[in-house]
Amino acid sequence: MHNLTGTMPPLAELYAGHARQLHHYLARRVGTQIADDLVAEAFLVFWEKRGDYDPSRASAKSWLYGIATNLLRNHVRTEERRLRAWTKHGARSVPLDDVGTRAVETVDAQVLADQLADEVAALRPEERDVLLLTAWADLSPTEIAEATGVAVATVRVRLFRARSRLRESARSYRSEAHTSHQEGDGNA
Repeated sequence: MHNLTGTMPPLAELYAGHARQLHHYLARRVGTQIADDLVAEAFLVFWEKRGDYDPSRASAKSWLYGIATNLLRNHVRTEERRLRAWTKHGARSVPLDDVGTRAVETVDAQVLADQLADEVAALRPEERDVLLLTAWADLSPTEIAEATGVAVATVRVRLFRARSRLRESARSYRSEAHTSHQEGDGNA
C-alpha cells in the first residue's frame, strides 16, 4: 500500500481499500454500531500516528488491523456480555414445532453454537483476537503477527490453543448428545 516513493498513500485510498472489510470484521465482533465508531476511530488513530508507521515492520493493512484490534480490546467486556446474552437467549428462538430428525438436528446445532459462543467468550483475549482475526477478517498468521506486535509462532500457538479448546468442546457436546439420543431411543 505504498506509492513508488515508499511513502504512505493518501488516507482516502487506504479507506477505500480497507474500511469495508475492517468494518465487517469489527461488526461481527461487537455489532454494527460499535463497529462504525471503531472504524472511524481506527482511521483517525492511523492518520494521527502515520509518522510512526514503518513499512519494513508491517503492511498498512496489518498496521490498521493492529490499531483496530487494540481499540477493540477496550470493548472486550461488551463483547463478552453480548456473546453470553446470545447463549442465554439464542436457544429459545429455535422452533420446536417440527418433530423429527430435522428438528433435532436444528436444536443440536443451536445448542452447540451457543456452547461454542460461550467458549469463544471464555478464551483469553489474545487467543480470541487471533481466532477472530483469522476467521472473520481472513488475516494470515503473518498479518496477525504484524497487527498485534507478536511473533508469528506466538500467533500460531494462540490459534492452535483456541481451535483445540473449541474442537474439544464440540466433541464433548456431540458425545453427550449422542449418549442422550441413544438413551432416548432405548426408552421408547
